[in-house]
Amino acid sequence: MSARKLAVVILAAGHGTRMKSSRPKVMHEVAGQAMLQHVINGVKSLDPVRVVVLVGPGYDDVRALAERNGCDVVVQEERLGTGHAAKIGLSVLGDLTVESADADIMVAIGDTPLIRPETYAELYRIRSEAASPALGFLCFRPQDPAKYGRVKLDEAGQAVGIVEFADASEEERRIDLCNGGIVLCDAPKLRVLLDNLSNDNAQGEYYLTDIMADAYQRGWGTAVAVTTEEQVMGVNSRLELSRAEAIMQDRLREEAMLSGVTLIDPSSTWLSADTEWGQDIVVEPGVWIGSGVSIADGARIRTHSHLEGASVGPDAVVGPYARLRPGAELGSGVKVGNFVEVKNAQLDEGAKVNHLSYVGDASVGAKANIGAGTITCNYDGFFKYRTEIGAGAFIGSNSALVAPVSIGEGAIVGAGSTVTKSVADNDLAVVRGKLINSADGASRFRAIREDRKNAEKK
Repeated sequence: MSARKLAVVILAAGHGTRMKSSRPKVMHEVAGQAMLQHVINGVKSLDPVRVVVLVGPGYDDVRALAERNGCDVVVQEERLGTGHAAKIGLSVLGDLTVESADADIMVAIGDTPLIRPETYAELYRIRSEAASPALGFLCFRPQDPAKYGRVKLDEAGQAVGIVEFADASEEERRIDLCNGGIVLCDAPKLRVLLDNLSNDNAQGEYYLTDIMADAYQRGWGTAVAVTTEEQVMGVNSRLELSRAEAIMQDRLREEAMLSGVTLIDPSSTWLSADTEWGQDIVVEPGVWIGSGVSIADGARIRTHSHLEGASVGPDAVVGPYARLRPGAELGSGVKVGNFVEVKNAQLDEGAKVNHLSYVGDASVGAKANIGAGTITCNYDGFFKYRTEIGAGAFIGSNSALVAPVSIGEGAIVGAGSTVTKSVADNDLAVVRGKLINSADGASRFRAIREDRKNAEKK
């Protein structure tokens, strides 16, 4: 895109009091990912040399997320406005902001999860084109500008400055171009602009937006990239979080269907941002797909199934009413049916678990058949243990396999068995108590109970 180096500063230190939450605002999730994760993913699509995330004091979970993504972390002890926050972020970039004539700094916001990577790229393109304005702002044109800050342009289309609604004249209020809050600037010039900010305002804060007018007056060149209102929507409350979720879900559904996935009832299907899709997949109504899921070609996810942290192989069938928990790995043609739960288990090609069973901490060989009501008893109250079921094995209905235990290839476990010892290949294992059949015993039992009941009534 450009030979220039890019660093990004993400402002993520706000607590978000309107969220009514003990969690930092940017850790609230949209489509299964923290809002900050969406922003990091978006800016990283530009291949920056460094990403710096500003966090609030004690925001250990925000720090951990940033560091997992290879970002530098700076704690913002005082909250004195967006300009002050950006200046703190620049403080860790060293020579990049002082001597690098070929470097840019983007200042992004951690609670804007809906900005698409191509929108960040468009802002970068405008900053990097031949005219090379020193400063680029992301703006939008809402249907109702309401009380947004208005962005004023001169006759040449350069951004002159931002006027807040309360300070705007009637003519300025008719401007429909509004500030989106994302800034991209020549690195050394941004340091100069931030150093020149004043907090001479009612709030006593340093506003990042004030650098636009300063840059224009210095003749450094200013430009805007225009996007949609929904992309720059900040999330400051649970209500706005729900709106962002609805927008993201619509996007993900559309992307899935365009990639070759059939969603029979898109509005009832919940998706995560990181789902990996094959083609010719069918997803029936009421399905919930959490984070960390991959679904291969030709699979079918039947109604009201719940998947997270699982991989579904080609032509596999899941559900209806099945639950795949983290570590569930289904091979080609596997069938996991009604009210079956699979956790941390690998099911090889053609294996079947069709009804009312729990398979956890286990491996199931190719073409094995797990009967209805079977349980792998993997937990003794202290430790987890594994169950190994060989290829072609048949586990009869209502069996309990008490781990650690292995069932050999081709072995059969009779219905109703509680298996506590391993079964060798091709063996038949049946564990049952002796059937006692008392002739006419049911009639005698009922008579005794009726006599007792009548006596208690007297």
